[in-house]
Amino acid sequence: MLIWLTGLSGSGKTTLSNILVKKFKKKNINLISVDGDVIRELFGNDLNHSLDHRKIQIDRIKKISKFLYSQDQNIIVSALYSNNKILSNNRKIFKKYFEIYLRAPISVLLKRDIKNLYKPALKNKIKNVVGVDIHWNEPKHSDLIIDQSKKIHPNVIANKVFKKLINDKNKFKF
Repeated sequence: MLIWLTGLSGSGKTTLSNILVKKFKKKNINLISVDGDVIRELFGNDLNHSLDHRKIQIDRIKKISKFLYSQDQNIIVSALYSNNKILSNNRKIFKKYFEIYLRAPISVLLKRDIKNLYKPALKNKIKNVVGVDIHWNEPKHSDLIIDQSKKIHPNVIANKVFKKLINDKNKFKF
């Protein structure tokens, strides 16, 4: 199975992914995390954050995921950049696919701004920030949308996602 988490920077993708990996491990289900930031680092941070480089990054993530999927692994991807073509193509490539969109308004992201992106981008001090000067393509057909404007603890969200996924055991490779 491939679980694809998408949302703007600071929406909680990595946090949710890390919690889910631990929850599945407790059920003896291996879930490999493919995190966009980690993949970027594995390739020596050779890409900037321009739109063209973001597309290369997503292509890398998809190739790694496709390889792991072909090895009968369960994967959870945390990826920022998306568009409906990418997400639609995911459904064709990965037969057992579950997409989660962590929707978060800019007001929430400004408060969370761990990477210190939004304030400088809104003041035109930095460029190439998705949701500011790079258009955010909101997913149209996610299997689950999590509204991050509600102050729900990440563990509560993870429990909801976990229950939804674990109830459909046919999607997982044991």
